[in-house]
Amino acid sequence: MRRDFEEPVRPRSEQVIGREELLGRARGQLSRGGSLLLHGPPGIGKSTVLRAITAEYAESARTVLRCSATESESHLPFLALVDLLGLVADEVADALPAPQQAALEAALTGRAESSLHQDGLALRLAVLSVLRALAAKGPVLLVADDLQWLDAPSAELLAFAARRLGGMPVRMLGAVRTGTEPKEQEHDPYLRAYPPETLALRLPPLSRPQVSELLTARGYGGLRRSTLRDIHHTSGGNPLFALEIGRALAESPTPPRPGEPLPVPTSLRALVLSRLELLSAEARQTLLVASAGARPTQSLLESAGRPDAEAEIALAASLGLVAAQGPDGHGPDGQENAVRFAHPLVSAALYAQATPQDRRAAHAALSTAASEPIERARHLALATTGTDEQVAARLSEAAALARDRGAPSVAAQLGLLAARHTPADSHVGADERRLRSAEDALTSGEIDLAREVARDVLERAADPAVRVRAWMVVIDSAGQAMADVEAVFPQALADAGEDPRLLALVRYQLAWRALLVEGAMGKGRDEAARAAQLAATAGDRSTELLALSFQAQMETLMGHPAAPATLEKALAEPQDLRVAVDHNGAGATRFRWLIMSDQLTDARVSITRLLGEVRRRGIVESEVHFLRGLAETELRSGHCGRALDLAHESLRLARDTGIGEAAGNMFTSLAEAAGGDVHRALVLAGDAVRRAEDDGDLIYLSRALGALGHAQLVAGDAAGTVRSLRRARESEQRLGISDPARGRWHGDLAEALVLVGEPAEAQDVITATREHAVRLRRASVLAVLDRAEALVKAATGQHEAAVQQLTSAQDRLAQLGYGLEEARAAFALARLRAEQSGRGSYDEAARLFRRCRAMPWLRQLEAVAAADSAPVAAAPGVSAPTAPESVLPHFDRLASTERQVAALVLEGATNREIAARLFISVKTVEATLTRVYRKLGIRSRVDIVRLAAGQRP
Repeated sequence: MRRDFEEPVRPRSEQVIGREELLGRARGQLSRGGSLLLHGPPGIGKSTVLRAITAEYAESARTVLRCSATESESHLPFLALVDLLGLVADEVADALPAPQQAALEAALTGRAESSLHQDGLALRLAVLSVLRALAAKGPVLLVADDLQWLDAPSAELLAFAARRLGGMPVRMLGAVRTGTEPKEQEHDPYLRAYPPETLALRLPPLSRPQVSELLTARGYGGLRRSTLRDIHHTSGGNPLFALEIGRALAESPTPPRPGEPLPVPTSLRALVLSRLELLSAEARQTLLVASAGARPTQSLLESAGRPDAEAEIALAASLGLVAAQGPDGHGPDGQENAVRFAHPLVSAALYAQATPQDRRAAHAALSTAASEPIERARHLALATTGTDEQVAARLSEAAALARDRGAPSVAAQLGLLAARHTPADSHVGADERRLRSAEDALTSGEIDLAREVARDVLERAADPAVRVRAWMVVIDSAGQAMADVEAVFPQALADAGEDPRLLALVRYQLAWRALLVEGAMGKGRDEAARAAQLAATAGDRSTELLALSFQAQMETLMGHPAAPATLEKALAEPQDLRVAVDHNGAGATRFRWLIMSDQLTDARVSITRLLGEVRRRGIVESEVHFLRGLAETELRSGHCGRALDLAHESLRLARDTGIGEAAGNMFTSLAEAAGGDVHRALVLAGDAVRRAEDDGDLIYLSRALGALGHAQLVAGDAAGTVRSLRRARESEQRLGISDPARGRWHGDLAEALVLVGEPAEAQDVITATREHAVRLRRASVLAVLDRAEALVKAATGQHEAAVQQLTSAQDRLAQLGYGLEEARAAFALARLRAEQSGRGSYDEAARLFRRCRAMPWLRQLEAVAAADSAPVAAAPGVSAPTAPESVLPHFDRLASTERQVAALVLEGATNREIAARLFISVKTVEATLTRVYRKLGIRSRVDIVRLAAGQRP
């Protein structure tokens, strides 16, 4: 095929969200001269993507032909042909034979009786001749939207021409509507009307973060995360549906309260419920009951007073309102299948159009039919109007049960329902129940909901204990950006008065403020010690444990001699399980102590146990932190691929919940620099630095600068490393951090200083850091400092001493289990020996980097070895790092994503590692590899390696 289309040089004319991978595949197909067919359900964004691709490639085409069919015009013959050729036919008509001219003119003008039955061959040949004539003058881009409405004669003509345009610079872009549920080969009839080798791409639903980005881009931002979650669920990730719901929310004078259904605009109701009129009133009522349930089954519906549920659900399935139930209504595990609506919007629309009385009746029926106590309580609340202490009490009990089961998000919604039904004279006040729901919302990561509820309580509450608890929620919801709630602290202290229990709560938060806002670690330690004493006086063991844990953490970072004793007090009985597994509790502090003390195995056991417990209890904020902690343990151990997977998982959760995204970026940068992509590492670290500066977060600023400096070192920017790590050193000195195991940037700074010609300053850094490391017995830090000091010695001509020190450092790092640091020492040793002898072997370092999956370091080693003309032996079954694509001529027939996947296969990456590196799913990697095999005429990953090596697969 000819490649007359050039890569686009102008920016896209329309913002397309969440389609980066799909657009990449489309660009690869078009750049190779291929055609493209987009397909998917209504509203999924086919037309948007089609317009964006057309805008990119239209400039490189001499002629752009367009048509967009509609359902109302689909019966009009040749209408699409008129849209496509009406304005260009005259340009080439004179070159057509007379019969073809006459047939084409008749079809385009409608003045004659011509059709595909009369002079059909002449008309077909005329269309083909026009396209060939246009293509002879330059590339032609043919764009057809909504192919499902294309009139039959035009569709047949295009199919005839498409099959005969081989070798001509004519590219066809199309979009066609297919079903909501993906069906095998559903788009095949349209694909057969396109040129051979046309790429068919199905547009998938958007993820929750992508829906959030879309709504913000269209002016519907600022929504609670719980609301965004509901929009994503209700829309099924469909962009059109999500935008319509977002618009309805923006136009609603009273937005729904937590737990209430979203408004479904009339336009969407009509779209999904057009077939509802074919059902009887009784069947519609049965579907309403099903829409009100959490997991409605046929048995549940029958118990809820719908005796003909089986027949009514079967009829609804035949109309496409619900999914088919299967032969016996049961799954492979023997459990009864739930009634599943064809799309979540069908359920939402059914519920939205029902009257309040009908909804309450449905919930009343389910409140007695449901077997699950949490479900029964929820339905009872939704069936009840006004206040009722009995209902409120049952909801509170259900919230406690949900909390114990690890579903704090459900507990938060039940708690708000309980508060709504609480009478004014109840012995448990409505504000108390609201506060408990706000605390549950914090636990589940719904930060904005927690803040909103707490502010609502503060507007009414007069009780100091209630007010202080509400202030604590407001402060906690600020996260690292504690500077944003500066005005809260004086008000909280005033409400606390002289009550030691309330003062302990406020003093504990003041300890965090001292650290994050003022950067005063010593002051933070003192505030935490004061909070612990007040809590002990008041008998508040939970707050005492949190304060002791904070105190122990500060003392550890400061290198304070009292740190072990304080940690022991924080771990002493009695314990509070909730505090014990909190990311600021004693368990997390002990983990930090273990990993800083080089006890990697014990640290892994500790953090794995904590992670499992918070997942069981649904404590999302702690899960974010503990995922990062486990990733750090794996990174220290040299398991770079595993660390990268965990770092990305933590970062996705942080972005989804808005919890600790700056810290997530910081650590993911370290993981990327070790086992992923250096460019991504630089971007993430730079973002972490900016966020920390914007938030005024001094404690994370030094960590972010450390990550940025490390990424710059791996990228070969020694001068940038020095700038960043000098700032990190200044920041930690101001904070009072003396334990070098906290940031571990000191060896990188010394190494970069050697590279920029400052060995004396490098030695000063090593000497000052070693003093603290010896005092605190940080063995791995000392080994890394020795590695850096060997480079100083080498730079000053002490080669033999440098070799001995590097050899010793490598052995000690291996004994401690620091795989990546061991590999770096081996690399430095190989370079030093190569400098001495003029030629050296990098095989040992390469083997260690491969074992760690430290691909950025492996690439750096390959570059150095190439410069030294010292080849590196590939490990058995594992390829050497990828050569530039320019030296892989076999791969130029692949699309961009396919080339990237093939390149990572050459690095030895697993499918899961490839997915993490490219931010795609494992299934996408598998599908991409299948296409790679087919295009290259090979069968396996091994064949990719052989092909790259110039061998015959």
